[in-house]
Amino acid sequence: MVSTPQTPTNTVPSDISQELSAFEALTTDEKLGLLWVVYENMGGSITPAAPGAANAEFTQTLLTKVKGMNEEAQMAFMRALVEHKKTDDTEAYGVVSEDNKLLFWYQLSEEMAAGNVIQVPDDYEPSGSVSQVFSKIADLDFNQQITLLRHAVVDMGA
Repeated sequence: MVSTPQTPTNTVPSDISQELSAFEALTTDEKLGLLWVVYENMGGSITPAAPGAANAEFTQTLLTKVKGMNEEAQMAFMRALVEHKKTDDTEAYGVVSEDNKLLFWYQLSEEMAAGNVIQVPDDYEPSGSVSQVFSKIADLDFNQQITLLRHAVVDMGA
C-alpha cells in the first residue's frame, strides 16, 4: 500500500521549484541514482545539514538496521522510502526531522562509499534525465542546493 506523502513544513522556494519538479519527475531508481551522483560530485561540499542542526542519534538506529540487511533488502528499503511505501522502517524515517532526513541520506551515502551498504555499480551511467537534473542542481548556489536536497528527501518515507 502506498501512503500519501507528507506535506513539507515549508513551501518550496521559487528559486528551486523547477529543479525540485524535475527531481520529482524522475523514476524511483533515477532519484536514487541522482542522490548518489550528487553525493559523489558534491559530497565534500554538501554537509548533511546545517552544523549542529541534526542529531545523528536519531538516524543511527535506522542506519544500523539498514547496514544489517542483505543487499536486496537494502535496495528494497531505499525504493520504499522514495515510493512512500508504509513499512516499519519507512515509518521510522518518516518521523524524524527534515535535517535528520538529510543527515540520514548523507550517512547512507557514506556507508555506500565505505562498502557497508549496497553500492552503486561501478559501471553506473546516469540517464539523460538524471544528468540534466544534476546539471540544474550544480548550477545552484550552496544554500539552494541544501534547500533542494532537504525538500527532495523530506517527503520520503511513510
